[in-house]
Amino acid sequence: MHISEGFLPAAHAIGWWLLAAPPLVYSVRRVKSILESNPKSKLELAAVGGFAFALSALKLPSVSGSCSHPVGSGLGAILLGPACMPAIGFAVLLFQALLLAHGGLTTLGANLFSLAIAGPWIAYAVFRLGVTLRLPREGAIFAGAALGGLATYTVTAFQLALAYPASSGGLLTSFWKFLSIFAVTQVPLALSEGLLTVLVLRALEKAQISASIGKEVRV
Repeated sequence: MHISEGFLPAAHAIGWWLLAAPPLVYSVRRVKSILESNPKSKLELAAVGGFAFALSALKLPSVSGSCSHPVGSGLGAILLGPACMPAIGFAVLLFQALLLAHGGLTTLGANLFSLAIAGPWIAYAVFRLGVTLRLPREGAIFAGAALGGLATYTVTAFQLALAYPASSGGLLTSFWKFLSIFAVTQVPLALSEGLLTVLVLRALEKAQISASIGKEVRV
C-alpha cells in the first residue's frame, strides 16, 4: 500500500511524519535494547526484515498514487512485538524508495505509519486476543497477520481520502471509494499472507531461529 512519491500534499506528508516519528524513535531504542540483551535476536530481526522487504516489494496496480501488495509486518509483530516494527519498517521502506522507486521519501512518514505502526499493532492485538481465547496457535497467527494486512490498507485508504476528499460527499465518500477498490486485491492478499506467515513461523521454529512464538512479548 505504498503511496507514491509526491502524491500527498506537503502538509499531509509532514503531518504523517510527525505522527510516525515518536514510535520510530522508541522502536530504534527497543531494537537496540533487544540486541544488547540477546545478540542471537539478530537472526530473528534479519528474518523479519527480509520477509517484510520481499512481500511489500511486490506491486500490483491499484488506486492512483498507490499500489496493492502483501505487507509482511505481521510476522515481526507476532515474533518480536509491534514496537520493533517501525525501525524495521523504516529501513525496508527507505531501501525500497531509493532502490526500487517503490513508495517515496516525501511519503515515507505516511507509509511508515500504515505499514509499520498501525498494521503491526492490530496484528499483535488480534494474535494476543486469539491466544487469550485459547484458539489454536496457528489460527491466532493467521488471524493476526491477515487482519494486520487489512488494517494497513484501511489506514492507507484513510490517508488518501484525507488528502483527496470527494467533491460530493467529502472524506467519508472518498474513504469508502478507496477502501472498496483496495478490497478487490487486498482481501485475497491478506488471507494468503496469513497462511504464509503461519508457514514461515513454523519454518523458523524448525530451524531453531525462534522459540518465542506464542509467548508474551514485552512491547
